[in-house]
Amino acid sequence: MFVGVARHSGSQDEVSRGVEPLEAARAQPAKDRRAKGTPKSSKPGKKHRYLRLLPEALIRFGGFRKRKKAKSSVSKKPGEVDDSLEQPCGLGCLVSTCCECCNNIRCFMIFYCILLICQGVVFGLIDVSIGDFQKEYQLKTIEKLALEKSYDISSGLVAIFIAFYGDRKKVIWFVASSFLIGLGSLLCAFPSINEENKQSKTVQGIAGMPLYILGITFIDENVATHSAGIYLGIAECTSMIGYALGYVLGAPLVKVPENTTSATNTTVNNGSPEWLWTWWINFLFAAVVAWCTLIPLSCFPNNMPGSTRIKARKRKQLHFFDSRLKDLKLGTNIKDLCAALWILMKNPVLICLALSKATEYLVIIGASEFLPIYLENQFILTPTVATTLAGLVLIPGGALGQLLGGVIVSTLEMSCKALMRFIMVTSVISLILLVFIIFVRCNPVQFAGINEDYDGTGKLGNLTAPCNEKCRCSSSIYSSICGRDDIEYFSPCFAGCTYSKAQNQKKMYYNCSCIKEGLITADAEGDFIDARPGKCDAKCYKLPLFIAFIFSTLIFSGFSGVPIVLAMTRVVPDKLRSLALGVSYVILRIFGTIPGPSIFKMSGETSCILRDVNKCGHTGRCWIYNKTKMAFLLVGICFLCKLCTIIFTTIAFFIYKRRLNENTDFPDVTVKNPKVKKKEETDL
Repeated sequence: MFVGVARHSGSQDEVSRGVEPLEAARAQPAKDRRAKGTPKSSKPGKKHRYLRLLPEALIRFGGFRKRKKAKSSVSKKPGEVDDSLEQPCGLGCLVSTCCECCNNIRCFMIFYCILLICQGVVFGLIDVSIGDFQKEYQLKTIEKLALEKSYDISSGLVAIFIAFYGDRKKVIWFVASSFLIGLGSLLCAFPSINEENKQSKTVQGIAGMPLYILGITFIDENVATHSAGIYLGIAECTSMIGYALGYVLGAPLVKVPENTTSATNTTVNNGSPEWLWTWWINFLFAAVVAWCTLIPLSCFPNNMPGSTRIKARKRKQLHFFDSRLKDLKLGTNIKDLCAALWILMKNPVLICLALSKATEYLVIIGASEFLPIYLENQFILTPTVATTLAGLVLIPGGALGQLLGGVIVSTLEMSCKALMRFIMVTSVISLILLVFIIFVRCNPVQFAGINEDYDGTGKLGNLTAPCNEKCRCSSSIYSSICGRDDIEYFSPCFAGCTYSKAQNQKKMYYNCSCIKEGLITADAEGDFIDARPGKCDAKCYKLPLFIAFIFSTLIFSGFSGVPIVLAMTRVVPDKLRSLALGVSYVILRIFGTIPGPSIFKMSGETSCILRDVNKCGHTGRCWIYNKTKMAFLLVGICFLCKLCTIIFTTIAFFIYKRRLNENTDFPDVTVKNPKVKKKEETDL
């Protein structure tokens, strides 16, 4: 009975609306149409779409605007969506049905993630090699600062403009980003000119913003509300994997720190053409891969099939902004930009979430700054092994956290309040894991003159003792040796050694006046060995446990990344989402990535015990660190950053909750039906 009524009412509605002849023909029974010679087609709508590809492509290629159609007597059904803005997939006017099969968000994500990996590889290579380039070309302090901060400053300057003006033509900006990433990588492949290294990071800063701002909003516009987390998690994961890959590729090429800062002992062995060519190959490969995405990305339209309906559904949902902003219209001049920025700056929830994002990045910065040095000194690893371990094991922990965080919030279909609760809970868990890391450390090895006083004959803090004062040793040459007494000495000279010879391609030291105890071992010629080169074994086997704890900490810390972005996009109008992300990146640069590395480096230097001093009295790199103090610094700084994340998110949560309870910005929420009100608030 219901079916009959529906058919009857539908047919009357069609007659009253003046149905087109084609629609009337479709409304006829199939038997009548076959009798009239109508071709049999199971998917007439699909065929009709392909017939529209060529004219739509010509309009898209020529830049012509569709003329406004005259108002017909056919009125749209209530809630019906106009999908005429959706465009085919193709390069200009070159379109095909095969290309149309790739006109979806999944195919876009393939090339988008490839581009993210390329930029991550370039960043990883730059960060791991920047110290070598600074030493190779003897840059001044101001040049070093410009080289290190050029990416953050350039990206912060252009973020708002790209977010505002690029929101209307996102695909064009993706193509430009692909070109600039390849260009910046190509500039890095020519390190013989100092200025080009600075220009390459400035180019990368501009190229990255369309990916991290417009890419997020483009994905959000083409997927359902509760599916965006999965796609954003994949994007964040691939970006961090690319960075880790670049770190791993560059780690074997890191120069071993020189044992002196004096000019007479500086070597350029690692500056050979072979060494430089190895760096060039990595950057050239990243540039080629980035440019391979140029044509595929340019084929995607600004409005994919189905995006119109997705946007319409999202506009019907309640939001956290004033109802007057629901139909906000903005132009493209500076006045409109300032007005939009003022609207966003008056949103306290957005500002608090942006600050939470900045403190989250501080945790990542702290880990990347501290971990290689910490692993090297705490567990007695070589610089290459420590850098590789940090890039290969620890950084992917954050990537896995980003991915799992996006999957969890999408699977559970979390509301905006639930997203904030999720951020707070996972941050508390990461704080607890950080506390346990303090106890996973090794006891310091005895070092003569540092924490051992030459068997009572010397003083702590002084490398010189009666047993070596006649040797006139220099502290500008660091070449540690381990004595048979299991005590480490700054150099063979400070151990009082007077004789050495090679054994199995290694130097062994004999007749050391400061070494008087320990197990005596004779070499093949019967001479008693007093010391061997290198550091003493710490006899510490806690490295796997430390990796497990820090890996878990990074996973739970990474859980907050995607939920913060999703929460920020839900508390602003649809038309201001890109600009809101641009504002968050400016806040991130000002309070996070620009001052962060310098703060962490200065904090790490406070744990230095012995620093290199050359003959002219100039100080250089730190030779020996206080391992216990370094452990507390690493944990303490990360703990403080996560605590700030919890505080800012908590403030945002209570402000958001208070606004919902007031119901001043939501005139559609009625108080008469409490069940309806509760359902609508749950969607928020």
